[in-house]
Amino acid sequence: MNLYADKEPIYFSDARVDLISLLPRNPANRVLEVGCGGGDTLLKIKEMNLAAETVGIELFDMPGTNQRSPVINKFILGNIESMQIPLPENYFDVLICADVLEHLVDPWSVVEKLVRHLRPGGTMLVSIPNFREINTLYKIFIRGDFRYADSGILDKTHLRFFCRQNVKALLTTDQLYPLFIEPSYRYNRNQKNRKLLNRITLGLFRDLLSIQFIIKAEKKSGI
Repeated sequence: MNLYADKEPIYFSDARVDLISLLPRNPANRVLEVGCGGGDTLLKIKEMNLAAETVGIELFDMPGTNQRSPVINKFILGNIESMQIPLPENYFDVLICADVLEHLVDPWSVVEKLVRHLRPGGTMLVSIPNFREINTLYKIFIRGDFRYADSGILDKTHLRFFCRQNVKALLTTDQLYPLFIEPSYRYNRNQKNRKLLNRITLGLFRDLLSIQFIIKAEKKSGI
């Protein structure tokens, strides 16, 4: 059964303005996005003059989306876990994985594979669900219900689950190290109530209030 076939179109679209806000403000950026869906984020990056070159890799062909937009310099269809990436190494300034790694069988190997295509000193931007989020914990530990859903932290298509320290371990390699790991409510206006609650509670429940983590990592120089 293909669980992705039941997803609403918005699941694969919508520009990730939270991650875009973390891009280096350089119109000469070369940006690679893995799991780019319909290509909306790459298109937005070009519209904001934050890249001279954008490349996307996506598992599914989505007619009628921005995958075929001439604004996107190159679009590659394929399974990132099994494919040989037909792109130069040490080339891209920015690598984006927006809610992708939790869908993979072996995200650790994929991170190492992808970082080879990031230039030394380049930036990797990642968003990943936080399994320790308070509503998720309530469902599991209070109601005794580990029921999968069509979207969210317990999405049926999620194969891996992460808390903060697991995210840090995933993005700490011989080539890569995280600069920061932040709760998603710091970058998402739709989560302003969580941000306010975090302030009221003096940050004691910082991670419990976070639906996702937003991570900025950097490839080590001299690699």
